[in-house]
Amino acid sequence: MTAEIPLPNKWTNYLVDIYVRGRPPVLGTVNIKDIEEKAREAMKDHMPAYMYTFGSAGMCSTDSANKRAFENYRLVPRMLVDVSNRNIETTIFGVTYPSPLLVAPVGVQGLLHADAELATASAAGSVGVPFIMSTASSRSIEDVAKANGPHGHRWYQLYWPRTAEITLSLLKRAKANGFTALVITLDTMILGWRPHDLETAYLPFAYGVGIQVGTSDPVFMQRFDLPPRKNERTGFPFEPEKIRMAALEQGDEEAQRNMSLGKEWLGELNSGAFRTWDDLKFIKDNWEGPVILKGIQRVTDAEKTIAHGIDGIIVSNHGGRQVDGAVASLDALDNIMKSRKVRAAQKSGKLTVLFDSGVRTGSDVLKALAIGAQGVLIGRPIMYGLAIAGQEGVEQILLQTICDMHITLGLCGYGSVNEIIGKKDEVLVNLHYRL
Repeated sequence: MTAEIPLPNKWTNYLVDIYVRGRPPVLGTVNIKDIEEKAREAMKDHMPAYMYTFGSAGMCSTDSANKRAFENYRLVPRMLVDVSNRNIETTIFGVTYPSPLLVAPVGVQGLLHADAELATASAAGSVGVPFIMSTASSRSIEDVAKANGPHGHRWYQLYWPRTAEITLSLLKRAKANGFTALVITLDTMILGWRPHDLETAYLPFAYGVGIQVGTSDPVFMQRFDLPPRKNERTGFPFEPEKIRMAALEQGDEEAQRNMSLGKEWLGELNSGAFRTWDDLKFIKDNWEGPVILKGIQRVTDAEKTIAHGIDGIIVSNHGGRQVDGAVASLDALDNIMKSRKVRAAQKSGKLTVLFDSGVRTGSDVLKALAIGAQGVLIGRPIMYGLAIAGQEGVEQILLQTICDMHITLGLCGYGSVNEIIGKKDEVLVNLHYRL
């Protein structure tokens, strides 16, 4: 019996092309640990910026737990199944995407590369991966949407402003610029305890960097009788000492204004005012499209999400950046998916479950899917690629993660990601100890 040749696809072609070219891709390796070291090397002259982006809360124990949790769940391959032609497409909120991977919202990308969020949005658009834009971006909503392209899939992540008028303005701008879903981050009403940033008193927003969604907002800028800024570009590398000196010692009016605006914008996004479940009605009444809550860790909170008619959750602990000593995100997902209410709501289409925190490889993506996620966000590795090689670096991370996932799916004996979603007992074994 002669087996048929599998149909070509762009994901496995990525692997073949590397061998055909006879050299590794732009980052020089596909080993994520080596890529992380390369990113650190690229930022060696700007370590506070590196630590701000890649650091975590407290002793970094939650970040470590996130990564260890993936080691605790092991894939169990099955054999002699014809999975020659695999389909990794997935449908989320009625939209079919090429894969279950999404770009997580990461703020202040201008700390890592001159092209900042524009590079990441362009890369996501090019590869076909949904891009989630952070409210803490160093580029405007309008500029990021343009970079993502007319056919790009993009969602908007909201750090919930203190005032209703700013919230409404951001929602209006996001919708007008093609952002189709709204992700509300719940775990950052105040900044977490981050020793590495406190030791260097490093907070880009205080110097006017990472507030570009605000400085481009007509309602926010009207408060100060200033026009909204268009096409604003933050300086790279970010040098807070020079900005502070210019503002406080040299009387530079622009630097003074930027620092003042930074303080005011922080007062909107990180005022210390915590929201309640009842406040969600305001968002639902003023946003047309799916609403997703990011930062859900408890089973009871997932069930409350259903009761309040919210469309989806992202099980996430902010990559360990907010609470030290917290439960690993993958373990939180496992607990949440044990809820009959959650599983029933997911099955009926009333609730979409997504996952974030700790993802490094294609195998990680498959593990999260098997536990019950319908889509998986990737964050830090994307920023490694950005720091090293801008848009090309981000594209490599996306392509290698999806290619890895596509190949590993087949090697585990499955022809579709839909075959493994929620099939933890079949696809995984839990070692019940920490490696």
